[in-house]
Amino acid sequence: MSFLGFFRENGVGVRNNVLVLCTVGCAADVARRIVEENPRAKLFAHHQGCCHLPPEIRRLERILANIALNPNIYSVLLVSLGCESVSADRIADEVSGVKEVEVVRILDLGVRAAVERGSEIVRRMLEEAGRARRGEADLSELRLAIKCGGSDFTSGIVSNPVAGRVADRVVAAGGTVIFGETTEVIGAEHILAKRAESEEVSRRLYEFVGRIERRVAEFGVDMREGQPTPGNIRGGITTIEEKSLGAICKAGSSKLAAVVDYGERVDKRGLIFMDTPGREPEALTGFAAGGAQLILFTTGLGVPQGHPIAPVIKISGN
Repeated sequence: MSFLGFFRENGVGVRNNVLVLCTVGCAADVARRIVEENPRAKLFAHHQGCCHLPPEIRRLERILANIALNPNIYSVLLVSLGCESVSADRIADEVSGVKEVEVVRILDLGVRAAVERGSEIVRRMLEEAGRARRGEADLSELRLAIKCGGSDFTSGIVSNPVAGRVADRVVAAGGTVIFGETTEVIGAEHILAKRAESEEVSRRLYEFVGRIERRVAEFGVDMREGQPTPGNIRGGITTIEEKSLGAICKAGSSKLAAVVDYGERVDKRGLIFMDTPGREPEALTGFAAGGAQLILFTTGLGVPQGHPIAPVIKISGN
C-alpha cells in the first residue's frame, strides 16, 4: 500500500505547510497577525515559554523543535519576543539541519516592523513551498496517531475497533501507530502490558500510569472522580474501566513496541504508546511533535478539534 506525500530529509509529509511558531505566549499576537496577512500559512500559538524551571524550558524547547520538524512542515518562522526563557536560537539550531527556519524577534524590531518582516519571510517561504510536488510513498513511511474523545457507548464497540483494524494494517505494513491518553488506560493497563515486546516496555507503561495516579492522589482525590466525564456518562459509559477497555481497542492487536514521553520524537516503527493527557489540544500536539503526519479521531458524542500540524480525520459509530 502507498500514499502520496512530500519527501523531506526526515520523512514524508501529507501536507506541505509553512509554519509560524511563537516561542513564547507574549509573541502569539504578532505570530497571529503574520498569518492573517498570509492565510495559507499555519499558526501554532501557545501560552508557555517563560518563567519556568530549567527542566521545563528544555522540555518545551524539545517539543517546539519536534513540532517544527514534523514532515508536514516545509519551512518554519519562529516568532520570539526576545527576552523569554525559551531560546529561539536553540530551537532553530535543532531544526535548521533538516529544513529552513528563520527567526523574528519583536524587541529588535518593534511590533509593526516584526509583523512586516515576518510577513515578508512567510510570503517567500510559501512561494518556495508551492514548487514542491507529491510523490508516491510506501505505507511504511506513515506515522499515524489515533485519539478518542467525546466517547459514548458506540466508541468501544464500533469506532475504536475500526480504528484498531486500521492500526493493525499500518503496523503490518511496517508503519508506525502512536496512541496515548494515559488517564484513559487506567484499569486496562495490564492488558496493554501483556502485549509489550519487552519487560522494559511493560515497566515504562506501568510507570507512566502509576505516576499520574500518584499525582492525583496527592490532591486527596481519586482519578475515578473525574472519569468518566458527564458527557461519557450521558452517552452510556458507566466506569473508568469500561471507558479504558473501549479506548485501548483503537490500538488494535499488535505488539506494543515502545512507550515514549510526551512530545518525544518517535523513531521506532510499530505500535507506540505516548504519555499524554486525555484532553485533546495537549494530546494532539504531543502526537504531532512525535512526528505523526495524520491523526484518526474516534468520537461518539462529536468533537470539533483539529490541529494545525496534522490533518485530523473523525470517525463515529453514532
